[in-house]
Amino acid sequence: MKKYLVPYTLCCLLLSSVVYGQTEKKQKYSLQEIITISKKQSPISLQAINRKENFYWRYRTFLSDYKPQLSLSGNLPNYNKSIERITLDDGSDVFIDRGLVNTDVNLSLRQKIGFTGGEVFLSSELARIDLLGNNNGTSFLSTPVSIGFSQPLFGYNELKWNKKIEPLRYSESQKAYSEEMEGIAVQTTDLFFDLLVAQITLKISELNQANNDTIYKIGQGRYNVGKIAENELLQLQLASMESDQRVTQAKMDIETSELRLKIFLGNNEGLKNIELIEPLNVPEIEIDEETALAEAKKNRAKFVQFKRQKLEAERDVAQARGNSGLNVNITGSYGFTRNAPDFTNVYQNPQNQQRLRIGFQIPILDWGRQKAMIQTSVANNKLVQSTVSQEELNFEQEIILKVKQFKIFRSRLILARRADEIAQRRYTVAQKRYLISKINITDLNIALQDKDRAKRDYLEALRGFWKNYHEIRQLTLYDFERKEVIYYGDVKN
Repeated sequence: MKKYLVPYTLCCLLLSSVVYGQTEKKQKYSLQEIITISKKQSPISLQAINRKENFYWRYRTFLSDYKPQLSLSGNLPNYNKSIERITLDDGSDVFIDRGLVNTDVNLSLRQKIGFTGGEVFLSSELARIDLLGNNNGTSFLSTPVSIGFSQPLFGYNELKWNKKIEPLRYSESQKAYSEEMEGIAVQTTDLFFDLLVAQITLKISELNQANNDTIYKIGQGRYNVGKIAENELLQLQLASMESDQRVTQAKMDIETSELRLKIFLGNNEGLKNIELIEPLNVPEIEIDEETALAEAKKNRAKFVQFKRQKLEAERDVAQARGNSGLNVNITGSYGFTRNAPDFTNVYQNPQNQQRLRIGFQIPILDWGRQKAMIQTSVANNKLVQSTVSQEELNFEQEIILKVKQFKIFRSRLILARRADEIAQRRYTVAQKRYLISKINITDLNIALQDKDRAKRDYLEALRGFWKNYHEIRQLTLYDFERKEVIYYGDVKN
């Protein structure tokens, strides 16, 4: 009977595999395709784009501070009818009822000077006053051209420090955007493998279900002819029932993992009946620690952030010192002006108009307030310097650790793949030997458990490798396959 039993069993297993294969056609996606989708349309990628644009327009605002500003202002009109106090020629004050309409327009061109922190301007102004009531009349005042400046001395120069810090902040935001996009790849990899493991687990569970069901039916026949004991038959029945439970659990895991992936991708309705492709093509690259560290220092936002934090701490010290001592502000202007009762004469024979003002402020008694502010900023500067130095060391260690892990993950993946192949062959041999009564059900179950465990270990090793690979790309912003910097470009105007 044994020589007929094996062919019969193999036919049953083949039939179960054929039935299992007759499923609804699914859309297949590779790891790289899912990552590409997530970078384009996931909510987290859209948030990253919004943050990048925010920093872009902030940088454009900073650049505009150093360019000429042309503006037009005025009152068209300013109507006033009230009782006001008026000083007469003899020095006495009286209250009179007055009404007037004041109209003026001013065109000015201003330019800030970053090196000195001052400002120069060029302006032209025309004003008109219309008196209402008994003393009605009209008069004009023109300032055809006026040139002036405003220059603070010994104080804090905000423009100078912004010119050092804001370009770093913008560069940091650009690099941070690239890091966020690579970070999306890391998160997507985790979600991808959650679903991939669930799908492969379902396939294994359904195949085990079919095999255990077939073996249980064969065991019933053996039990009926007295070939096996009732205890072994019950073990076969229990294994078949456990297979049913694993299939149910695997289906639930697929629904949960697929929903999480879709939500991460933006709940894309176009992604239906997803079937993920196992990423077998492992890149053959070597990553050395020195190259990874050097690229990280050139490309990462973190190292730009370190420079910015140091400069900001130095700026705070300069600001505290600049606001604590003698502050002098010089303003001056030179131009021409003329008043006339009618518009035709208001621009004829204008007179010189000169103004000069020197203002100062000297703190005399502040109970140590200014000194405390300076010492606070100095202490904070020292704290920032030491903190940044420690963060630089921690970051370098993180990169070195990830590179070392990459080599370990690669070796682990090779061993896990080999172990999976061996465990699969062992189970196939054990299954055949059980069918011809060469081994007992316990040995078959052990082989089955080892096979499933080896497959899970292989998938986890594959997940670990790809996640570590994308983490290194995120930490260094460098593509070690193409040997080029990873950069996602500027915001379009």
